[in-house]
Amino acid sequence: MSNFAAGMTKPDYIFSVSWEVCNKVGGIYTVLSTQAKTLMAESGATVVFIGPDLCRGRENPLFIEDTALYPDWIRSFMETDHIKVRMGRWNIPGKPMVMLLDFSCCYENRDWIYSRGWDLFKVDSLHAYGDYDEASMFSFAAALAVRSFYNYAIGPNYSVVYHAHEWMTGLGALMIKHFVPQIATVFTTHATSIGRSICGNGKQLYRYFEGYHGDQMAQELNMESKHSIEKQTAHGVDCFTTVSDITAKECTQLLEITPHVVTKNGFENSFVPSKRYFAAKRANARKAILKVANTLFGTNWADETQIVGIGGRCEFHNKGIDLFLDSLRNLRDSGMAEGHHVLALVNVPAWVMEPRKDLMEALQSGGSAQPLHSPFITHWLHNMTDDSIVSTLVCNGWGTGQSDNVKVMFVPCYLDGNDGIFQKSYYDLLIGQDLAVYPSYYEPWGYTPLESAAFHVPTVTSDLAGFGLWVNSEIGRNAGLTDGVAVVHRDDCNWNEASDHIRDIMADWLSMDETRREAVRNAASKLASKALWKHFIGSYLEAYDIALKASARRASGN
Repeated sequence: MSNFAAGMTKPDYIFSVSWEVCNKVGGIYTVLSTQAKTLMAESGATVVFIGPDLCRGRENPLFIEDTALYPDWIRSFMETDHIKVRMGRWNIPGKPMVMLLDFSCCYENRDWIYSRGWDLFKVDSLHAYGDYDEASMFSFAAALAVRSFYNYAIGPNYSVVYHAHEWMTGLGALMIKHFVPQIATVFTTHATSIGRSICGNGKQLYRYFEGYHGDQMAQELNMESKHSIEKQTAHGVDCFTTVSDITAKECTQLLEITPHVVTKNGFENSFVPSKRYFAAKRANARKAILKVANTLFGTNWADETQIVGIGGRCEFHNKGIDLFLDSLRNLRDSGMAEGHHVLALVNVPAWVMEPRKDLMEALQSGGSAQPLHSPFITHWLHNMTDDSIVSTLVCNGWGTGQSDNVKVMFVPCYLDGNDGIFQKSYYDLLIGQDLAVYPSYYEPWGYTPLESAAFHVPTVTSDLAGFGLWVNSEIGRNAGLTDGVAVVHRDDCNWNEASDHIRDIMADWLSMDETRREAVRNAASKLASKALWKHFIGSYLEAYDIALKASARRASGN
């Protein structure tokens, strides 16, 4: 059944622009890479993803170059705008078309670009620093590329959408609307820059929510330029969207505009092994995890070990890593895990220096009868003494007691299959977990809990995560562990209650027999199946309809 309602305008072309196209950095990569196949099928449009060419001169396994795609346009564009472009396919399900842009030549015109941004859109780049320049030059190059492609290969007889993701692509969305007003513009913020900054700086976002003013906080937190481009883009495009109801409220308060549509993040289940291979994949993952853990700790824990994990971006407070570690300490010290072996995995990329050579050697020689030095980490960090996770583990005595039946193993690298220890991807280890805990404080959506549930891993999230709120709405109440996903209440003042709640959920899981555990695993998978892209893509088509109708009115002078 089509997701297009009667009277909706269908796009002929969709240009989806993001810093994370063919560039695996964070959650937006997951959004776009899992969405592509469904978006192409449901929209019926020619979909072109646009990203930065960060691997020119070396191999990018995510990009398959195809020199047969629009070679005449490429030559024309390079001659007129002097921007190098490569066309090809993104190596993901659906193999969508991709433009990768080498935007380095734009830097020589940076001052002019920023002055035009101020004159035309009142975008304040005066206080820019860090990654602002790089993102803006890419964003401007993307607008030039779409303008050129539109004039060369499309023309005014087709409906075209330019979809910009996150503040890094905002300047291009505003520029393309100015350059080619016939093109409909959509902007999605996956998290407001100022909301993330408020939380990251230890301020209480929710307790004083209605008292925060975005412009004032941007000045206080030295976020003026990023906030400016995000706010002006949200106000300036034809359709503004965000990924959850909780972030929509944040946009209303901090950006002073309510999104036209909430475009929830879905999932593509082709990442999950089929029933035929699932059990073998899970067994293989557990064997790999336990081998490394037993080598680190000098133990001989068997497959009955309950493996509990957290993963995602390295934001100690925002992602609830601090609360997860506290709830594990709570479980250990309460004695509620007595009679069980609990191994907690912290799969969070940090400032990795190298995989531990002593661990590699011990793995190759068949294990270790004694715990290794600092037996709670698989890779050495550049900043061992300053890392928040390491400091917390040391402070709470993790890894020092060989007899402890609750242990923590910090895996601080990107699990891409080449980490030197596991040699497996994140998904190839995720499937081996028994329970996943993501008690986020700031989480616009929450891909990690959704992914875990999709892999049949019962999951804990919070009601400060968009995904957690969606789960509660689907269940019709506050979801518990037997629903497959448990949603813990969090606010600025209930740390101890939240820690106790997570401890109790883990203890409840430990007390279950295998029949009940299997029922909870199936409930998690069933719930995740309701969040597949085929159920959520309709909100994107609604956003495109709003934008296309706005651009049509603009073209007709109404």
